[in-house]
Parts: sequence; C-alpha cells; structure tokens
Amino acid sequence: MFTIDWKPNKSSPVPLHIQITDFIKEKISNGEWTVGYKLPPQRILAKALGVNRSTVVTAYEELTADGLIKGNSGSGTRVVNNTWNLLATTAPPNWSSYVNFGIHKPNLPTIQEINQAEFIPDIIRLGTGELSPNLIPSTSLKKVFNKLSTREITHGYEEPKGLMPLREQIAKYLKSIGIQTSPSSILIVSGALQALQLISVGLLHKGSTVLTEKPSYLNSLNVFQSAGINLVGVPLDKEGIQTIQIPNYKKQHRAALLYTIPTFHNPTGTLMTVERRNQLLNICQQEQLPLIEDDVYRELWLDENPPIPIKASDNNGLVLYLGSLSKSLSPGLRIGWIVGPEPVVEHLADIKMQTDYGSSSISQWVAEALFSSGLYNKHLNEVRKELRTRRDFTLNTLNKYFSDIAVWEKPTGGFYIWLRLLPSISVRNLFENALSEGILLNPGNVYDNKAEQYLRISYSYASLPNIEDGLRRLSNIVKTIAK
Repeated sequence: MFTIDWKPNKSSPVPLHIQITDFIKEKISNGEWTVGYKLPPQRILAKALGVNRSTVVTAYEELTADGLIKGNSGSGTRVVNNTWNLLATTAPPNWSSYVNFGIHKPNLPTIQEINQAEFIPDIIRLGTGELSPNLIPSTSLKKVFNKLSTREITHGYEEPKGLMPLREQIAKYLKSIGIQTSPSSILIVSGALQALQLISVGLLHKGSTVLTEKPSYLNSLNVFQSAGINLVGVPLDKEGIQTIQIPNYKKQHRAALLYTIPTFHNPTGTLMTVERRNQLLNICQQEQLPLIEDDVYRELWLDENPPIPIKASDNNGLVLYLGSLSKSLSPGLRIGWIVGPEPVVEHLADIKMQTDYGSSSISQWVAEALFSSGLYNKHLNEVRKELRTRRDFTLNTLNKYFSDIAVWEKPTGGFYIWLRLLPSISVRNLFENALSEGILLNPGNVYDNKAEQYLRISYSYASLPNIEDGLRRLSNIVKTIAK
C-alpha cells in the first residue's frame, strides 16, 4: 500500500499542482526516488494527497515535459532522469515574486519618482529637505578629517550604544537645551530614520496604531507600515497638534504611541507653542501614551530660539527624543541619536547591533570632534544666517509670483513653506508638468492624502537664482492648468 508523509498546503497561494511537482522534484533531487523508481498511479496519489485526480495529472504532465518521468502503458510511470538532469531543467527563480512578497513595502510612487528625479542634471529642486551643498561646512569637515588622521582612534566596531566620547558630547549639548540625561541613556543611530525603524520593530506590535500630526513626514515613508503599524492623523493648527482630540483618538484607535515634530514641523513648518507642548505632555501622561519627539530641525531657528524640547519637562520617562546632524550639518555623516529610559535604549541598541553592528565609527569620531572643538556651534551660527536670507528671498519671490494664486505662513525656522494653492487643480498634473519643465516638486498629498492643494516649498537646497526662476515658471504652470 502506498503511503506518503506530505500533503500540499491548500491555503497557500501556490497552485496545488505546482506544489506536487516541486515535491516530486525534491524527492528525485535528494536521491529518494532514483532512476527507475515507479511512481504511484495518479488515482492513488490523488487520494493520498487529498486532491482531485486532475491535479495529479497536471503535475505528472509537467514532470514528463521536463524529462524527469515517463509513463509506459502496462508498466506505469517511472523516474527516467537523475539529479544532474533535474538541475538543468530547473527554471531560474522568479525574483519579482520575492520583491512583491517582501516584508518592507516600497515607497509611494511619487516618492520614488522624486528620489530618481533628484539626480537629473540641472533640475530645480524646489521641495528638497536638505542643506544645499554650499551650506555644508566643507572647510570645517576637512579640518576635522586632517586632525583625526593624526590621532589614535578606533576603526573597529563601537560599543552597542555608540562611541562613548560622542555620547558624552551629546549629553553636554542636550543639557544646554534643557534635557538632563547621561550617556547611558543615549543611543547613536544612523540618522533619525533608523531611529524610527528601530522603534517600529523593537517597541511596537504588529497591528499597533501610531498617532501623528496631520499632515506628517511619516506619511511619506513606509517605515512603520512595513512593520504592520497603522498611522492615524490628528489635526494640526497654528499652535501644533490639537491635543484636545488625542484622548478620543487614542481610545478609538487603541493607539500605542504618538509621534510629533514640534519644532519647525515637516512639512508645514509649524512651531508648537510652549502652552501646546505642556498640554501635549500632560495629556500623554494622563493617557499613558508614550511620545516620540522628533527634534531634528531644532537648531535651524531663524528669528529666535524655539521653546525647550518636550523631553526637557519629562520626569516620567514618557518621551523618546530624536536628534540628528543630517538636517543641521550634513546628511552624509548619517549620525543621529535616541534619548530615553535606559532599558528602552538598551533594547533598541541590541536590535541595532543585530541589523548593522553599529553606526559608522569614523562618522562618530567626526561628530565628536565637531562638538568638542566648537566647530558645530560656529557652523550653526553661519547656517542660520544663510537660511534666514534664503527664507526671506523665497517669501519675497512668492509675493511676486503667487500672491493671487496661493496662501502661506512665514516659517520661523526649519526648511519649509507650506503653500496652499487657491485654484482647484490636480496636484499630480502639476507635478508632471513641472517635472517636464525641469522643476521638481514635493506635493502635499505625499504627507496627507487629503492635502491635494498643497506644496512643500523648501528654501534650503536650490540656489537663489534657481528659486526665483523655478517659482516664476511654476506660477505660470499653475495658471495655465487652472484656465
């Protein structure tokens, strides 16, 4: 009597006949069913596997076409080829299926287009959220590299939380902005984006909900969604996230934590007031809702120092604080930090070690030297001056070309102006038309699918002549589409 210890998975998306074909191929390739082995009749195999006979017939036909088995009237179906022949008949893997079923979701199509278009020669990047190459302190960085070349520094892996001298410098810096912490509560990461990745996989369960401002930078990424996390937007006004609505949102969606960019918000440029920060912390404490404070734009204030971080008032370890050098100094260094309760930081450090075994040692030594030498503070003074000039120039240009077709607020820091177009037009159509004219935009709907009439305009990257030229031509495109 024929017996078999395997059955196809009927809940699998792989067709049953292919599962059976692969199973028999494996038996042959492993040498379990050798040349001359007689396969069970189709009816008997179908009964043993719990499938229709026609399914087995299809599997046998494919194996016969591959030259692995052969049926003869009267003597049944037998294996006629060995492992080496099997290898020759094995099709190459379908990598597209691997891509489609991978855990990490691809970027939004528009984000992918933006990422690709940024490298088109001479394109005017009106939405890019990084410092212009002219604003990166190349001279200071060269001084640091030259100095490090004469010092004895480690070139191997650093300890899990990061280079101790750098964490000491960051602790000193944090104290200057009101956050009392020790190096043991700081984790060095490869930019704030990695911090979010670590949090999504290390602190949240699949199916959890994260509350964000609406619109939010997080909506332009799939970091949390790829970990099975849901994002729910809480409305934003001129003072920041509308805290009065948080308890209802938390209850309705069973939110696990809240993510906020209180200082020069991305994409709107909003600066959360002191009163709203206090309200936010108090409500999150009452609701026992942990808070991620993304403060990567803090040092880019242009008119006056912003309010102290929410973390500075946190006496209960409720806030995870994120900082970075990517926006204020150089995106290429890939240095950021997480500040939080020691057990949380140690857990995230362990996960980081499993993913990349620590941020770049050389980048960490460069960052430490920039802090300890005072070059970072000197750079900040210079970059604020340059950004202030750029902001004012961009606002004047908008007044010249967009006063009758858009409205906006004056940002007091950061990189962005949140521009609302008055004509009701397709932002997708505008994006495509602008791109064909050599102008790259960041449409509002990548940050909030309801923000169809918005653009994130950045004054940090394009040159002043390009900002003038790009906005002038963009206004003409808007008016043409609106006709």
